[in-house]
This record gives sequence, structure tokens and C-alpha cells, in this order.
Amino acid sequence: MKRVLVTGGAGFIGSHLCKRLLKDGHDVICLDNYFTGSKDNIRELIGNDHFELVRHDITNPYDAEVDEIYNLACPASPPYYQYNPVKTIRTSVMGVLNMLDLANRCKAKIIQASTSEIYGDPKVHPQREDYWGNVNPIGVRSCYDEGKRCAETLMTDYNRQYGVNTRIIRIFNTYGPFMAQNDGRVVSNFIVQALQDKDITIYGDGTQTRSFCYVSDLIEGMVRMMNNTEDFHGPVNLGNPSERSILDFAKLIIKLTNANSNIIFKPLPSDDPTQRKPDISLAKEKLHWEPTVDIEEGLMKTIEYFDKKLKEGK
Repeated sequence: MKRVLVTGGAGFIGSHLCKRLLKDGHDVICLDNYFTGSKDNIRELIGNDHFELVRHDITNPYDAEVDEIYNLACPASPPYYQYNPVKTIRTSVMGVLNMLDLANRCKAKIIQASTSEIYGDPKVHPQREDYWGNVNPIGVRSCYDEGKRCAETLMTDYNRQYGVNTRIIRIFNTYGPFMAQNDGRVVSNFIVQALQDKDITIYGDGTQTRSFCYVSDLIEGMVRMMNNTEDFHGPVNLGNPSERSILDFAKLIIKLTNANSNIIFKPLPSDDPTQRKPDISLAKEKLHWEPTVDIEEGLMKTIEYFDKKLKEGK
């Protein structure tokens, strides 16, 4: 049994990770300030003797005795991270520094949840870990993109300078139950609009591409990265390399929900990437990992979740 700290543990991905770690027999401390996370996501865990819920913002130091740290704390959807861009950067810089200092003191392993957004609007396709990216440092998305890039620098330098056992994962578009309805991302937007027979809104002409990974596949990759015994610190891409256009994805959602929705088009937001597809060769080699959940199977589970939430009025 290990004592594991999950920052952002009440969020979409964090809540799934907490459940997986408890299932694996570990003690879990879940840290969250509830900016984007929700107690509803981890309500079933409250009362579990091996689960501790703490309201805390990682831009302030936190101290505990832990063996492993999964640092997921940071708003990940554009409406949320652009709402308070300075706060977003603080989380990615000051928050990561605080978690690295804790890992250094405890001699704990630490994973940084980085993002495919560090590649920006890529000029290399698919994206490999040795690609440095094409990021606008002063754009409306840069608070997140550059914040995460700086976090990777901090992780790498703490490993070089202090010997902290750091690991970096770059998460590509992930979906599944416990996503927020109003988080502004494609999967939740399209499903909620379709279930209500509203127009499905595509920003741009729909030719831009994304690759969608079901959350259980991502969690498996994260746990394998933490448990990896090789001298491998990453970064490593975790995502599904099955690429599709946003327009085709919208049509698939309409089909799976039996919706009567029309598709409408609006201008593409500034610096929105036109292509997104991970090269997961490194994950296959080092972690023996690749996604297993088919897109339609994963979407049906996600649609069922949102359908229930809408009927409950939540």
C-alpha cells in the first residue's frame, strides 16, 4: 500500500484516478480547490477509510507524508483557463514548484499532467515527443500552453538538479463520464446539445482534427508511467491516435444520440489548433500501453452519463 496524493482529484480525470488508486489498494489524499472540480465526482469515495479529501489550492504550499504525487491541478478547458489567466499560470508554475518541493522532501515520485497543448498549432503531424511545438507566447491560450511548458521545464530541472523522481505525461483529448457539462470542450458540448436537440456548434469549418481517448485508457497509461521502473522520465504522449475531423465527430454524435440537431458553424477561436494526433510509439515501447476502448463504445458510456445528468437537472 502506498500513500498517494492526487491534486485536482475532484476533477474529471482526477476523480477517475482516485477511484483506480483505491481499487489498487492505496491510501489516497485528494486535493482540490473546486474551481473546476466537484464533490459530486468523488462523493461515493467520502467515508472510505483509505480516502482523504482536502480543500486546498496548490499555489499555496501543502505538506504531507506521501510516496507518490499525481499533479493534475489546473483548469484544462479554454473558457476556464482563460477566465483568470494569471491564476492559470500561477497554478502551472507556483503550484508545480510547491508539489516538486514536497516530492523532494518526501523522496516521492511525481507525475506532471502536461498536455498536447504544449505542441500549440503543430507544424509536425502526428506529434512526437521530440517536437518542440508551435506556440504563441502572447495569445489568449498562452496562459495554459506556456504554463504547462514551464511546468515541464521545472519538472526536468528538479530531476537534474535535485534528483527528484519526476515523470511527465502529455495528455491528448480525453473524454468520459464525469466531464463537466459546461466545460466548453467538443465532446461535452456536442453531446449536451444533441441530447437537447439543439444545434451543434462547430467553431471553424469542421476540417480541423482531434484524437479522442476514453478516460479509462488514459488512467491505465498514467498508472503505468508511475509504476515504470526504467530510468524513463518522459515526456510521453498519452492519447488515442485515431484521428477524425470535428465535422465527422459531430455527425457521429448525432447518429449515436438519434438527435434532430442541425450543425452550425461559427468563427474559429484565436490560436485554436488545426490538427491534433499523438504519436504513441514511445508509450508502446516504454509502457507497453495503447488505447483499447473503441470510440463508439466510449461515447455511448459518456452519452448515458450526460443523459442521466440532464434528466436529474444537474
